Amino acid sequence: MHIHILGICGTFMGGLAALAREAGHRVTGCDAGVYPPMSDQLRALGIDLIEGFGVEQLALKPDMYVVGNTVSRSRTEGGAPKFPLIEAILDAGLTYTSGPQWLSEHVLQGRHVLAVAGTHGKTTTTAMLTWILECAGLEPGFLVGGVPLNFGVSARLGAPTLPAARGSLPPGGADLPWGGPAANPGAPTLPATANKAFGPVFVIEADEYDTAFFDKRSKFVHYRPRTAVLNNLEFDHADIFDNLAAIERQFHHLVRTVPGSGRVMVNGLEESLARVLHQGCWSEVRSFGAAVSDFSAAGEPHDFAVLQAGHVVAQVRWGLGGVHNQLNALAAIAAAEHVGVSPADAALALASFENVKRRMEVRASITLPSAPDALPVTIYDDFAHHPTAIRTTVNGLRRTVGGARILAVFEPRSNTMKLGTMKAQLPWSLEEVDLAFCHGGGLGWDAGEALAPMGARAQVAPTIDALAAQVAAQARPGDHILCMSNGGFGGVHDKIAALLRAA
Repeated sequence: MHIHILGICGTFMGGLAALAREAGHRVTGCDAGVYPPMSDQLRALGIDLIEGFGVEQLALKPDMYVVGNTVSRSRTEGGAPKFPLIEAILDAGLTYTSGPQWLSEHVLQGRHVLAVAGTHGKTTTTAMLTWILECAGLEPGFLVGGVPLNFGVSARLGAPTLPAARGSLPPGGADLPWGGPAANPGAPTLPATANKAFGPVFVIEADEYDTAFFDKRSKFVHYRPRTAVLNNLEFDHADIFDNLAAIERQFHHLVRTVPGSGRVMVNGLEESLARVLHQGCWSEVRSFGAAVSDFSAAGEPHDFAVLQAGHVVAQVRWGLGGVHNQLNALAAIAAAEHVGVSPADAALALASFENVKRRMEVRASITLPSAPDALPVTIYDDFAHHPTAIRTTVNGLRRTVGGARILAVFEPRSNTMKLGTMKAQLPWSLEEVDLAFCHGGGLGWDAGEALAPMGARAQVAPTIDALAAQVAAQARPGDHILCMSNGGFGGVHDKIAALLRAA
């Protein structure tokens, strides 16, 4: 069929477009300010992109319009529709659906869906789980809200049928202390094990944000997983949810869709998730994270033992840090075990996991001209934007760099943060940084006042250029500059780098 996607440059809708194109459909799409990296990825696939939401796009006469949740019935101050194309579609009585609904009906049917939900870590955990299944020879399909570096794309269909047995794992690692197979440069073939999946596997990042302007349920209720990961849950999306209980109800709706033969993996440290399960659960439940959970960890986040029912079954040695990534790994290992991948095999796969673009991604390492023999300044890019995510990201970096200075650069860009709902948590989220720099432009609240408890350690700038100048003026050799935003952040990383090179 020919589908025309409204809001095609978002990570989810762009991934859906790639899947549709791979499946043989003709795909076109539109968005406001068609932007990379998704625009580049889509054009490389031969997908035509149109700027804006004009009614002239009706002339394309697609078989189906697929509507992203960026599209609404909202109007300008003058009364004109902000999205005239959707008004024309409705007036003409044309066929339309949401992205999650189209995905459910045209991609996920007949597959064993592994869905990763949670306030934090969805993208990273989804990428981890996909890589584990890939290394195990299951050839998973996937849709991730980012670009896993191991794959270089955000989505693919995967094998149309379930492979009969697992393949070989990548090289890397060392002799394993629990007595399992040893990895070597020859990439050993692990013993074939019967797969336990219902069908060909598909891993999806399961977002709790609403589906479309005409379907206010969370996206994830459309996916009908057989393996569901509930990674964590706290209040977010203040623009659509009134309180935490409202989000817990949506998570319970997800649990309701998991069959009795399915499995729900739940973070044993989260009281909110205990309340979700208390509302009802009809599937096998496995927990991770707590000392008494089915899957737990012992050791530092970069090198830890995996315990199943209190017994060491694997050792994860990898390049990631942070307790949050340790928990993400446990969730992925527990989910993979449900489809027949042993924790030992999963741990071996994680040794070669390369994370996701914009997750502690090193953007530059700069030797200051004024100190050519000193340590360089390292600039990172990270997607963290919720206070808890900021705190865990900073903690992960602190564990890695020890006593070196960390300069946090962030913007409260998400709808929740723009509303100021969590502004009081910002000083708490930045406790471990040496200096904090906030972009305060476009907010309806005073960032300086919110950060006042940090005293001289915090600065606020009204523009990106001023923010970059503040950071560059304070940077010293050996500093670690951590830029955090769920958007492009106005190219602040490059602006800081340019200023440092010219210093």
